[in-house]
Amino acid sequence: MRRMQFFAGIACGVAAALGAWALFGGPREVRAAASDRYQDYVMVTGAVSINPRIQTDGVWLLDYKSGRLLGTVIDKQVGKIVGFAEVDLATEFSVEPRQDVHFMMTTGYITQGQSALYIAETTTGKFGVYTMGPGTNGAGLVIRRHDMTNFRQAPPAPEVQPAAAGLPAGVPIEQPKLPPPVPGAQPVPITVPVMK
Repeated sequence: MRRMQFFAGIACGVAAALGAWALFGGPREVRAAASDRYQDYVMVTGAVSINPRIQTDGVWLLDYKSGRLLGTVIDKQVGKIVGFAEVDLATEFSVEPRQDVHFMMTTGYITQGQSALYIAETTTGKFGVYTMGPGTNGAGLVIRRHDMTNFRQAPPAPEVQPAAAGLPAGVPIEQPKLPPPVPGAQPVPITVPVMK
């Protein structure tokens, strides 16, 4: 009887250990990040269709210091970087050199084996869609812009009027903001006394 209890205790211990291992210590799936950022650089990855029979991974690198977007693919057959395509983002997004800008970017799935790169610049309010693919006649690599739009309108510049008494010329004078008129309301005349 004691022997039976001893083996039953060992069996329960082994079962508990296997259960704990299955819940907490089993094999885990390894996942790589699809994007990363460090100081003045942002990197994202996404599928690029160079050859329909071979899956290729594209790497996009945004360099804030130079205002450039670089793109490349990895040739899986030889394990080498194909080369870099480049886009001048300062020109694309109409930003001045040394202007304080903030780019955000991510990739999205378009179709089997092809991703798009979505870039937003928060200062100008511009949003662009790019893809990477083979160049003309299949030679080289190119980055293509598919669309560029504004996701918000820039605020209107303040109105500049001639100098008022006591103000230097060119100082912006903001007009008072009035609430919108109420539909169906009648205007009320206001008399303003004139001081002599």
